[in-house]
Amino acid sequence: MPIPADRPTDASRPAPQAGAVEVSVVMPVYNAEATIEATVRSVLAQTMPRFELIAIDDGSRDGSLAVLKRLAGEDGRLKIIAQGNAGVSAARNLGAELAQGELIAFLDADDLWAPEKLAAHAMLHREEPDLVASYARIAFIAADASGLEGAATTSSLCPHTPGLTDVLGENPVCTASNFVVRREAFLAAGSFDRALSFAEDQEMVARLIQRGGRLEGIDAVLTGYRFSPGGLSMALERMYDGWRKVAARYLSAAEMAPLEALYCRYLARRVLRAGGRPAEALRYVARGLRLDAHAFMAQRRRALGTIAAALAAPALPPALRQRLFA
Repeated sequence: MPIPADRPTDASRPAPQAGAVEVSVVMPVYNAEATIEATVRSVLAQTMPRFELIAIDDGSRDGSLAVLKRLAGEDGRLKIIAQGNAGVSAARNLGAELAQGELIAFLDADDLWAPEKLAAHAMLHREEPDLVASYARIAFIAADASGLEGAATTSSLCPHTPGLTDVLGENPVCTASNFVVRREAFLAAGSFDRALSFAEDQEMVARLIQRGGRLEGIDAVLTGYRFSPGGLSMALERMYDGWRKVAARYLSAAEMAPLEALYCRYLARRVLRAGGRPAEALRYVARGLRLDAHAFMAQRRRALGTIAAALAAPALPPALRQRLFA
């Protein structure tokens, strides 16, 4: 069930010793020069001081590594590892192997965190030592946003402890930048699948749940997820293909159809939030309804809102669509 962000601390559970690393932040970096400084500073501004930030430069060809080195000179909690390009999963896995904290928080190099992000997750995991992983709510922010404030759209939590079909459907975790996991459980599960370039984070959450792990949400907006219309269609199609590969590992054909309809609804909403092409949103709506209209229309208000927004989108400028759609 969703966890309030401001619930009182359980005094019976001792906090880690002063100076100990409680959370290791693992951030893969590839050609992120335009956003990396803002992302790193959102970590260094955390209210909880007991963390390390491990940045894995995955063969960047721009100035990302130079920015990281400058920032590391300002704050010793930032550690840099540079490697040849091996992909996001390999970069995250390397960071997890090097991590010193009991918890690992993943962050992409173009996203942002609220200052209380790590403190909220650390408190939850201290109070519930059997909890394997946690997530929070997300603000969907513009490509040029400097913070989480003013986001037109925020995510919601799963109303119950997420199960396999929840994370393989609309997936309340949404992005690796919203995912905190116990290091021991992560390594025992086998880390991220390097064969996947899309949906690898969703597959990891599904694998943890299938192994009996419990995931809970924090009812606070703690992660800013950047949306950019550039290249959206290609990225979404690759996401869709990645999702189908992952879902086929865990679901039968009969189980897959209704969840695929929900995933199409999710992709349609992503197009609308990002100001993408209306035709793309309509295509996902039509595909979802063909696959399983009953499943697509679950949460009727959300489904009807998605259909209406996709139909109205061609008559509205992209900026207005982003402000209106939620």
